[in-house]
Amino acid sequence: MKRMQKLLLTLASVTALVAQAEPAIFKGADLKLGAKLIAENKCSACHAQKAGGDGSAIYKPKGRINTPGLLRGMVEQCNTELNLGLFPEEVNAVAAVLNRDHYKFKD
Repeated sequence: MKRMQKLLLTLASVTALVAQAEPAIFKGADLKLGAKLIAENKCSACHAQKAGGDGSAIYKPKGRINTPGLLRGMVEQCNTELNLGLFPEEVNAVAAVLNRDHYKFKD
């Protein structure tokens, strides 16, 4: 019984740490929606045209996008320039997915 309680406490601690790792700006973001929007809007294809290869070179966590807010702002810039018509919560969802997959910013 004590072993199970210890395991549950450890699991709760790990869950809390993971929740803290997410920047506040992305809390509650719909990651499934973000991934869907990235695919539907062919973001990777556009980035491949701009950066070459598979387009992943455009994501430079140590480059000019160095905060969660700047990442969200860059997604909003793409939204505006490409006239994608994304709502603010959709922009946030896309930025949250990019953070999860590439940038890994933490609060």
